[in-house]
Amino acid sequence: MEFRYLPMTETDKKEMLETIGVGSSEELFSDIPDQVRFKGELELKKPANEAQLKKELAAMAKKNANLIEYSSFLGAGVYDHFIPSVVDHVISRSEFYTAYTPYQPEISQGELQAIFEFQTMICELTGMGVANSSMYDGGTALAEAVNLSAGQTKRKKILVSKAIHPESRAVIDSYAKGPNLEIVEIDHHNGRTDLKQLNDELDENTASVVMQYPNFFGQIEPLHEVNEMISQQKKTMFIVSSNPLALGYLTPPGEFGADIVVGDTQVFGIPAQFGGPHCGYFATTHKLMRKVPGRLVGQTADEDGQRGFVLTLQAREQHIRRDKATSNICSNQALNALASSVAMSSIGKNGIKKMAVLNMQKARYAKQKLEETGIEVISQGAFFNELVVKLSENVANVNEKLLDKGIIGGYDLEQAYPDLKGHMLIAVTEIRTKEEIDTFVKELGDIHG
Repeated sequence: MEFRYLPMTETDKKEMLETIGVGSSEELFSDIPDQVRFKGELELKKPANEAQLKKELAAMAKKNANLIEYSSFLGAGVYDHFIPSVVDHVISRSEFYTAYTPYQPEISQGELQAIFEFQTMICELTGMGVANSSMYDGGTALAEAVNLSAGQTKRKKILVSKAIHPESRAVIDSYAKGPNLEIVEIDHHNGRTDLKQLNDELDENTASVVMQYPNFFGQIEPLHEVNEMISQQKKTMFIVSSNPLALGYLTPPGEFGADIVVGDTQVFGIPAQFGGPHCGYFATTHKLMRKVPGRLVGQTADEDGQRGFVLTLQAREQHIRRDKATSNICSNQALNALASSVAMSSIGKNGIKKMAVLNMQKARYAKQKLEETGIEVISQGAFFNELVVKLSENVANVNEKLLDKGIIGGYDLEQAYPDLKGHMLIAVTEIRTKEEIDTFVKELGDIHG
């Protein structure tokens, strides 16, 4: 057969049409008015057979700059981290990768336990009391947190730092349109949120203050100072978006008084894979448990006293009255949450701390070498594994030249911050070797002049 990847034969087609009582494929479209139907041929190239198609797809794939052959210094929300080989082995099991919502606990114990462990580890990292069983990604988790704060406080004003990932801010803007929330963006100064402007904007109408830790520029925001400002206003909530790997070393936001902590677990067990899919987490206090979007898995015991797991809270509109629902999320990233759970479990508590420290050490080594080369490093405060440098040439042009050398350069900040023309956001993870960092600094220095 010429097209084995399309196994339907003419005989198959005829039998299906006979089964449904239709004489031809054309008859299936008889309800569509003739004047709006397309009569010609689509401008598509002729289909290839299976062998030719594989060659064509392989040739296209080779055009991509992959993370095996290239050294990547691109972060900005998607990072190249170590992924234990056991992750792929576990998530490739059919009982996990084909699973949907585990409604029936008697046949879903493995899936439910994996989700429960994910929630537990997120709570440990963030210092919060409860976490849900994953969300789409960090951006949607943050927007859900904003909407929760507005509903809980009955206020409309949201203070959002411009040092938050620009894509996350765009998602917040989209989510805010429905409930008609007032989003007030707080400027950044030298890579950190302008606390004076934040304090000036903070008032009795503020539902929440939203920060990122570490922020988009890699800087560590002073959450203690921010919490002290917020505590002067009754009911105002403190929302923190946080890289969970950084929390392996940094003080968790829960200890700074955060009401909601969200983020993306892409850093644990999920490859870069062209920017998605990811896995968002949502952690909060016990007080807000019933307002959390999505679902929560709980631990219980059966009639024989054996430990078991169940969906404890399901707050979707298909489970409860629409006006009482706290989420419009109709699916989740359970497979990616499982990948993160397996990665965190295999790396371990001490391993995650060591991994975080390696990120910090290597980023600081890169900073030292960049400064020695004469490149201006803008990031001078406390930072995790990302730093900002100022270049003498357009960043897009620099990245093209770096790509020719087998290096994926940093993020062009001008794309999201027009005032930061010529500024590059560089990420250095534990994967990068000393040789790779030295080569990157040399090539960047040569281009910079």
